[in-house]
Amino acid sequence: MTREEVVAKVNQFLVEDFEIEASKLGEDKLITTEIGIDSLDMVDIIVRVHEEFGFKLEKEELMGVKTLGDFYDLLMKHVG
Repeated sequence: MTREEVVAKVNQFLVEDFEIEASKLGEDKLITTEIGIDSLDMVDIIVRVHEEFGFKLEKEELMGVKTLGDFYDLLMKHVG
């Protein structure tokens, strides 16, 4: 799976399931303050990642994730 495919899938479920405006989604955007994802949303996102990509993220892995680009990079480590 390419990075572009990962980005497209993640952005699609963020827009559809979390009602985030597509214009807010950019690699440099801060997940909590600029996109508005809170800790409860993150739990749902982890579940969604498991459904879409077939692996579970550990909360320790998410500790260094600040931007959406960081999140894409983390996913690429698992799917790449």
